[in-house]
Amino acid sequence: MERYFFNLAGAIVDPDDKGMELLNLSDARIMAARHAGEYLRDRPEVAWLSNEFRIEVTNADGLVLFTFIAFGVDAPAGQGT
Repeated sequence: MERYFFNLAGAIVDPDDKGMELLNLSDARIMAARHAGEYLRDRPEVAWLSNEFRIEVTNADGLVLFTFIAFGVDAPAGQGT
């Protein structure tokens, strides 16, 4: 098992100082998507801030392994309404 850290970055910055023990990188990817979904469920306005909502997943050495990004994009027809 390896410890993965799920650091909020972008529109919201909140480093993960505890991490989570998971079997592999695939499990960490699934956990990042779950974490994003839970966070955005409670704070959906974050997807519409000027910067994207981002989770940077790192290992215990601080190396970024992957990034999960979510953001809302207005189409021209939806602007100004």
